Amino acid sequence: MKTKIITLLLVGVFATSCVQIKTDMDNNFDHTYAHVVYFWFKNPDSHADRTTFEKSLTKFLDNSQYAKTKFIGTPPKAIRDVVDDSFTYSLILSFESAEDQAAYQEEAPHKVFVEECEDLWEKVIVYDSQGIKQ
Repeated sequence: MKTKIITLLLVGVFATSCVQIKTDMDNNFDHTYAHVVYFWFKNPDSHADRTTFEKSLTKFLDNSQYAKTKFIGTPPKAIRDVVDDSFTYSLILSFESAEDQAAYQEEAPHKVFVEECEDLWEKVIVYDSQGIKQ
């Protein structure tokens, strides 16, 4: 009986924390301006290149004064034809304005990241979007 009660309590705590995490993420995403970047590496299987990239990108994002949402991802194996899983990394950022996104491009941490990592990728594609008012 004690085991069941403890298990139920742990499940309840876990479920509550998941809801809180989702809420926090929703509150951090600014729907004004989204910046989505896809990177294709020259050597996508290189552990050293991935480590260098992740360390530099994390350092940059930790020091960016403009980027709000900060998501770094890798592609899951595509199971549908419409899904492109050919990239090495993706980056999703949100900003309060187009001006903040422009300032982010010029801030020192961004320039250091590009300098440290530009030799790792062979292709970069950026998709920027402004939110629609509803």
